[in-house]
Amino acid sequence: MNTGVKITAFAAAVAATFGAAYGVGTTADPIKQDPPPAAHAAHDKPATPDRDSGRADVTPAGLQISQAGYTLDLKTPRIAAGEKSELRFAIRDQQGRQVTSFQREHDKELHLILASRDLVTYRHLHPTRASDGTWSAPVTLPAAGSYRVFADFTPATGKAANLTLGADLAASGPYEAAVLPAPAASSTVDGYTVTLNGDLTPGKTSGVTLGVSRNGRPVTDLQPYLGAYGHLVALRSGDLAYLHVHPNGEPGDGTTKPGPGISFSTAVPSSGSYRLFLDFKHNGTVRTAAFTVQAGKSATPETAADVDEPGGHQH
Repeated sequence: MNTGVKITAFAAAVAATFGAAYGVGTTADPIKQDPPPAAHAAHDKPATPDRDSGRADVTPAGLQISQAGYTLDLKTPRIAAGEKSELRFAIRDQQGRQVTSFQREHDKELHLILASRDLVTYRHLHPTRASDGTWSAPVTLPAAGSYRVFADFTPATGKAANLTLGADLAASGPYEAAVLPAPAASSTVDGYTVTLNGDLTPGKTSGVTLGVSRNGRPVTDLQPYLGAYGHLVALRSGDLAYLHVHPNGEPGDGTTKPGPGISFSTAVPSSGSYRLFLDFKHNGTVRTAAFTVQAGKSATPETAADVDEPGGHQH
């Protein structure tokens, strides 16, 4: 899978990666987001009251393993690179019980995102839940190193709004550090070209459009996927602060067209490099287009930056 804009073995090298990520995470600005213009407000993470101080928690989504009384329990903290493994986890409530009831959002009770710390590998997984609240999903990671697992969900009970909790995953094997792909205004995947138009402005709502074409022709018959023509995930380089954004408009609303453009509105928390992953569906197949974007700078049409392999979905 590759993207456009609206955007875990333990070896010494990996440890160094963690250290660098921590340094960024403790100095970068928190996410500040204007009121979203789109109908998908649930994924624009609101501030959560801090029970001890009475102040709002403005920590960027995905950086915490626990929030609002819920904890991501990653039961598979390490796997072997290059081998098919089963990733297992659960969401626990404040009493330590595994949660078994979730609100369905965009056709799923929970969305699972997995990304390498270098932001080269990306997976949008659709895990299955057992009756006891244990989730599982098959996954094969191409390279050793440090990965981050994000669970995006809304509990069916209680007052908690949509949450994204994150935990670290290690893939064992020979480790080789990768470089963040260069910024690019276009990305190719399976013969499709996705072009990014618009800039990300730190602290302000920015409008961006991702245009999909194939063989030089605009794609005007995109298919709905999880209730939308496109899904966008943005991860900040360094600490992997998470932003899950849905497009402006939706299929069947009378105004949103099935391509070639998919528009998004969102705000990024700070200047710096972000990796954007766009999921779109055409001819029955979901693909991902990936981009590197420098927030605060205009996108430049350089060499297309692709994800590690065709597609970014595993089911």
